[in-house]
Amino acid sequence: MTNNPELAAWIDAVAVATTPNKIHLIDGSDDEHERLIEEMLADGTLEKLDEKTHPNCFLHRSDPSDVARVEHLTFVCTRDAEDAGPNNNWMAPAEGHAKADELFAGCMAGRTMYVIPYLMGPYGSPFARAGVEITDSPYVVANMRIMARIGHRALKHIEEGNSFVRGLHSVGDLDPERRFIMHFPEELMIKSFGSGYGGNALLGKKCHALRIASWQARTEGWLAEHMLILGIEDPSGNITYVAAAFPSACGKTNLAMLVPPAAFAGWKVWTVGDDIAWLHLGEDGRFWAINPEAGFFGVAPGTSFTTNPNCMNTLGRNAIYTNVGVTGDGVPWWEGMDGPKPATLIDWQGRPHDVANGPAAHPNSRFTVAASQCPSYSDQANVPQGVPISALIFGG
Repeated sequence: MTNNPELAAWIDAVAVATTPNKIHLIDGSDDEHERLIEEMLADGTLEKLDEKTHPNCFLHRSDPSDVARVEHLTFVCTRDAEDAGPNNNWMAPAEGHAKADELFAGCMAGRTMYVIPYLMGPYGSPFARAGVEITDSPYVVANMRIMARIGHRALKHIEEGNSFVRGLHSVGDLDPERRFIMHFPEELMIKSFGSGYGGNALLGKKCHALRIASWQARTEGWLAEHMLILGIEDPSGNITYVAAAFPSACGKTNLAMLVPPAAFAGWKVWTVGDDIAWLHLGEDGRFWAINPEAGFFGVAPGTSFTTNPNCMNTLGRNAIYTNVGVTGDGVPWWEGMDGPKPATLIDWQGRPHDVANGPAAHPNSRFTVAASQCPSYSDQANVPQGVPISALIFGG
């Protein structure tokens, strides 16, 4: 399966503990992806959306108890409690492993164990960092294919001797009382159990790219930040890059994909990343930044051609929608979209929409789509050295 002895031993150990029906090493190919999609369509994990309006797009409905990150069940497990940071829950590593391992015992019986080698950051970048997520969720595999660089090239990076983050995930039985997301920074390890939601299950995203990467950054001399990266091109063609941090729901994605107002004729905004920035000090004394992600995992409600035309033009093809509403003919819909509300809607739980039951789309419903589809996507987003940062903006 791999010639890296550390990775091979870990895969074997996880298999012994979780007892899967079979093991599949993800190669990242189109054929493999299409097989997984067909399997998920067959078992109801995904529903195909209207092929004419939304080609190669799919709808996923998660369990109603599993629709967001669970911060109160998310722990950073370091030897020293102070190293967990002031805004995180702390648990001693031994206790964290014990709680997680008890849940993982035999949890993949009758399921396939997917092994996903992935790379956060551009191929060939000295700033990219690798990981391997083991999961029993094909939905996670399909989303990780969009959000990271997965498969053979990522595995080759690891087999060349580079370090990697070990991420173990199982949807378990989706019992909210049996749900934990544990981070072990000193071991470069993540254990996530009992949730299929993106932020809890796509371990390359918040778990690796922010929490574990913050530890890697501190020990290696760089920064992993919750920041967008954009380039501002003036009428003369000069591009200035900035990174910006805002709390959730304060417009990082909208700013990253900004269309300059008509008064700024000749100006352009280029999107490098909408959520996470890895910053390194260059030999020239400037910060240089890469976006470790390859896709957008965005909040759907409120996204429209009025609020974010570039995002809307990114969607509509090759996307996975989670917990949005859908019209009778298979077109995704959410509150805040342009135009009148359709007369007939199926809500995010698969019921005929009734306002008495709440909104048609869950307030935290999501879309997963490749960043490369964005009309404002920068041609510098995948350069190995990153882009030079001229300003850091903090707002709310």
